[in-house]
Amino acid sequence: MQVPESVQCPFCGQQFELVIDTSVSSQRFTTDCEICCRPFEVFVESEFGEVVSLSVSGE
Repeated sequence: MQVPESVQCPFCGQQFELVIDTSVSSQRFTTDCEICCRPFEVFVESEFGEVVSLSVSGE
């Protein structure tokens, strides 16, 4: 199940939504900010249908 989650870019501070696949219990991936285009890492812990924790880190 995919759920939208709001994240804040660690570089420019703008918020935008990412769609998280909650069928994967632990994931780490790199994505680009939709505003400033800089890449950052996303760490997600989830249970099916629910994001338990989400954090971001600048590279």
